[in-house]
Amino acid sequence: MTALSVNLNKIALLRNARGGHLPDVARAGRTCLDAGAHGLTVHPRPDARHIRADDVSVLARLCAQRGVEFNIEGNPFAPPRPGYPGLLALCTSARPAQVTLVPDGDGQLTSDHGFDFHRDGEALRPLIAALRALGCRVSVFVDVGNPDLGLAAALGAQRVELYTGPYAEAFAAGDPEPALAAAATARAAQSVGLAVNAGHDLDQANLGRFLAAVPNVQEVSIGHALIGEALYAGLSATVRAYRTIIDASAAL
Repeated sequence: MTALSVNLNKIALLRNARGGHLPDVARAGRTCLDAGAHGLTVHPRPDARHIRADDVSVLARLCAQRGVEFNIEGNPFAPPRPGYPGLLALCTSARPAQVTLVPDGDGQLTSDHGFDFHRDGEALRPLIAALRALGCRVSVFVDVGNPDLGLAAALGAQRVELYTGPYAEAFAAGDPEPALAAAATARAAQSVGLAVNAGHDLDQANLGRFLAAVPNVQEVSIGHALIGEALYAGLSATVRAYRTIIDASAAL
């Protein structure tokens, strides 16, 4: 069955907008896990605009206590700066089950493209090896249609995360083609030994269709839409609603 990993960045963003400790990121994480989430995701950025290094430590302990997966996303090329020790240092301390490498720059509001493995591959290779030596599974963020998935596998990646922003946009416009393209990319990844995750702009409206079209998705990482929907329905109820969609897809 596809695992649901809830991204807590937006909880931290709301907290940081006011300062202080509320809403409590760890309490939100516990609530999500209590409601059936299979794991938690964070994407700490160098400017610390949402998840901070101290959040990573707290959530790593929570996931270890609960026996669930902790997924840290981040740009492996972003250098350390005050308040941000760098992705490798965070992972060395937290030892997440999974690290998802994403090529996002400081100026991006959110991740919006995958890696170019011909350009970035040799720089990624030692970083992937270092993360795997820590015991972390390594996933790399890819665009649907990326022709170089064999190169991603050769670099040592174990999974790819399909960037689903274009799929979500097309779904809202009534266009089914991006789901078929995502399915083809997933099969291409699996053919070279890579497992498949997915994330970005997945929501309750489009998730079921995506999982029906794309084979053997191991994990979906969902944050922005889920937290937005939770403002109306409540966090526990929203996580349970996502689990209902995922459970139904597993039964097909």
